[in-house]
Amino acid sequence: MERSDVATLSACANLRIFQTCCICLVLVLAAGGCGGQKALSEAPEIVMEETTFSFDQGTYPSQMQLFPEYRIVPGDVLDVLFQIRTWQKKDAFTLAVDHTVSVKFVHAPELNETQQIQPDGKISLPYIGEIYVLGKTVTELTDELKASYGNVLRDAEIYVTVPEFRSRIKELKKDLHTAPRGLSRLVTVRPDGYATFPLTGDVFVAQRSLPEVKKDLDALYDGILPGLHVDLFLEQHAGSMLYVLGHVNNSGVYRIAKPVSVVEAIAMAGGKKPGARVNDIIVFRRHENKLVAKHLNLEKMLSPKDGIRFFYLRPDDVVYVPERRMAKLAQIMREVREVFFFRGWGIGIDGELYEGAVFD
Repeated sequence: MERSDVATLSACANLRIFQTCCICLVLVLAAGGCGGQKALSEAPEIVMEETTFSFDQGTYPSQMQLFPEYRIVPGDVLDVLFQIRTWQKKDAFTLAVDHTVSVKFVHAPELNETQQIQPDGKISLPYIGEIYVLGKTVTELTDELKASYGNVLRDAEIYVTVPEFRSRIKELKKDLHTAPRGLSRLVTVRPDGYATFPLTGDVFVAQRSLPEVKKDLDALYDGILPGLHVDLFLEQHAGSMLYVLGHVNNSGVYRIAKPVSVVEAIAMAGGKKPGARVNDIIVFRRHENKLVAKHLNLEKMLSPKDGIRFFYLRPDDVVYVPERRMAKLAQIMREVREVFFFRGWGIGIDGELYEGAVFD
């Protein structure tokens, strides 16, 4: 018999076996059809409860399974879009440091001066020397100069104008303007939690929300240049990180886009290793500048007779799965300390434990 004939017979035999299995499966389903469906329909539903740390109960996790509010972390890139609202009418125009003041003498043009206001708020004029002008209106400054020059000039007819009052706007536009981005600037949050913004310098932004930072920036910029405000966007985010340590197959850092439970976190880490004590899991979370620990008995939490409860995690939570119940607190805290310092939190970990965390 040729080799090709043997291959053909083998393929036919495999096909007949497959067809036979399909027929048997159909017969089994047909025989058990209604009974199997009835058994499934009679199975009681189990309500899956959600829980987390006591101080976050009621606010997290939400029914929409979203993070309550994004908090800026080191490594985030913020897009700062500047809005200069020069069209807004002001109650009174007052002189600022970046303004240029022109003082003209009608009958003594040789005394004319055009100067930019100095950082100390003064300008220097002939005969009278330095005069403080910051915060004054043009009318107020004109009246003051007429009074000062009344004893110097026979006819002190003086006009004060502000030919350049947008020098800061020009400076800002020159500094920020690029063809693709317009009046915007990308700033990166440093590991110390600060970001450097144009004109204002360093501002602490870590662990704060975008609306909170925008509110502070608007106040700072309006104080520097009235009418200057910003829109703040998250250009790139370092991500919401979760840490799974201890006796799991793939211990490490995991990026999460939504709240996950402890069960899901362990699954992300490749599951537990043989000998792992899932009834002695410890979850760490920062709260009010302290590190709070929660002891979890995963076997008990997933027991139908006790009511299944999923414990949900937040970004930067640390899940520790011990190998044995005799895990030493010092060993656990050493691993956790390395994680938190890496994230730039810089908080002290004193070993104080809450929520029934027990170590032998």
